[in-house]
Amino acid sequence: MNNSNSKYEKITLGAGCFWCVEAIFEKIEGVIDVTSGYSGGNIANPTYKEVTSGRTGHAEVVQVTFDPDIIELPELLGIFFLTHDPTTLNRQGADVGTQYRSAIFYHTEEQKKVAEEVKSGIQEQKVWPDPIVTEISPFTGFYPAEDYHQEYYRNNPDQGYCRMVIDPKMKKFEKFFSDYIKRQ
Repeated sequence: MNNSNSKYEKITLGAGCFWCVEAIFEKIEGVIDVTSGYSGGNIANPTYKEVTSGRTGHAEVVQVTFDPDIIELPELLGIFFLTHDPTTLNRQGADVGTQYRSAIFYHTEEQKKVAEEVKSGIQEQKVWPDPIVTEISPFTGFYPAEDYHQEYYRNNPDQGYCRMVIDPKMKKFEKFFSDYIKRQ
């Protein structure tokens, strides 16, 4: 898909296993492209095995390309903060380690400002009982994950992890964010 249109924006988000995050963001109206990959670390072109070792500093992330005329960044980040647990440091469910941290890698200073405002607003509303630990850091690079990780949920709906972990997240997303789901 050609997503080089200059009106589109990109933001890079980490919320645990990228399969879960990708599955949700692919469904959002106004999201043009979602690519699973790695960001925030200190080595170039890491492999999945290297990242899951926890020694690269990279997080599993999705790079989201979206049309801000259809969905604005605060809405996108609201969905981000409410579809994973941003209060657990370096952990999402059974996935533990810095590679599973909650993170927003902003591409512009405006994105940084919006991310901080949305994080603060969610915290003030006490949506989560514990403090939000989501990292907000400048984007420094993105490395797409191996091909078999792309569109994982869509391509493997009957796989055990998809049924036990992603399906419940998708049901919750569809229940609470039905207004944001792409029209087929």
